[in-house]
Amino acid sequence: MKYFNVKFYFLLLAFFLNFANADTASDSLVIDAPNVYIDCEDCDMDFIKSEITFVDYVIDRAVADIHILITTEETSSGGTKYTIQFFGLRAYAGMDDTLSFAVAKFDSEDTIRRMLAKKIKLGLIRYIARTPIADDIEISIQEKTVQTETADRWHNWVFDIGLRTFLMGQQYSDYISTRVSFSADRITEDWKTETSVYYDYIENSFEMDESTTVTSIKKNYGSWGRVVQSIDDHWSGAGGVLFSSSTYNNERFVFKVTPAIEYNIFPYSQSTSRELRIYYKIGYAYYLYEEETIYDKMEQKLWFEALSAELDTKQRWGSVGFSLTGSHYFYDYKKNRITLFSSLSLSVIKGLSFNLFGYAAWIHDQLSLPKRDLTPEEILLKMKQQATQYEYHFSVGFSYSFGFLYSNIVNPRFGD
Repeated sequence: MKYFNVKFYFLLLAFFLNFANADTASDSLVIDAPNVYIDCEDCDMDFIKSEITFVDYVIDRAVADIHILITTEETSSGGTKYTIQFFGLRAYAGMDDTLSFAVAKFDSEDTIRRMLAKKIKLGLIRYIARTPIADDIEISIQEKTVQTETADRWHNWVFDIGLRTFLMGQQYSDYISTRVSFSADRITEDWKTETSVYYDYIENSFEMDESTTVTSIKKNYGSWGRVVQSIDDHWSGAGGVLFSSSTYNNERFVFKVTPAIEYNIFPYSQSTSRELRIYYKIGYAYYLYEEETIYDKMEQKLWFEALSAELDTKQRWGSVGFSLTGSHYFYDYKKNRITLFSSLSLSVIKGLSFNLFGYAAWIHDQLSLPKRDLTPEEILLKMKQQATQYEYHFSVGFSYSFGFLYSNIVNPRFGD
């Protein structure tokens, strides 16, 4: 009982000390500054707040004067293009703007965050110009340097070599994962060429007792390539080829060739904010199996087709991702698969956000399943693919923020 009283008084004291210091938060606000809500998943917000101090940052879009939405796309050289959309709200209604910039693949995180903060600062000037604090803003322009064109001796080709190894262990178990990869890509406005080669090795070892050790080994390797041609702002055509091998899937060798066509309901130029793509492909596949399959086959030569629709949109109220894909083999339409994916992130009302993620597949095309019964080790250690008619993942959640709406203060003590 005495311990409870001490703990209660300690918490009460902490509450009053915190309450007594509550006015320090309001001291950090900028008088007459617009409220800004930044919608960005991976931005360094502490850095942005420390670099841009002439606005007030809010944690709720509903009380913002300016909503900044930041999206990214991969560039042809493997870098990233940032698109920054400014939406004027309340007194700034109708004052919308868009800025963009690109960073190289090898630019450091510090370089990127400084460029992002600089662009945000530049985009905010037109709003600040309408406030009393505009008199305190000074604008300077650095002297221009002479721009020279850089000769591209690589002709837009970008190469990537990767090696990654992960080790984990305890007294009676060990895990090792290794991946080696190489890719060569060339992307222009009219053509997109992508190639990749990879090798994966995964090993699990478990010591059951002094005389028994169970080891699981999975090997996957392959290569693929694809060429895409831009037809116009809505249509694209493509052709792809794939070679692969997988011990998990009972596939010694797989070869596929697939021509395809795609139609985007929205212009490709709007891809940073919205896409609705319809994709169709038809192809030929050759399978050579490690073991005899449940259909008494050691090899198969098959034709197949697939149709998919994919929606991706990022707006001020949130983001939506949705895709539906259906595929089947021509020799037997019952050998098919339907895959559904959805993600949703919504700002419902003031302070309330809702998030949903879902994936489901209806599976009737597992042609490579081994005919023999799997051992308990193969099942428990996931060494071999098992028969199933479906698989799914699902998550749902919400968050509600209330209290002091401003977030100008940066305090890095004890980390995040």
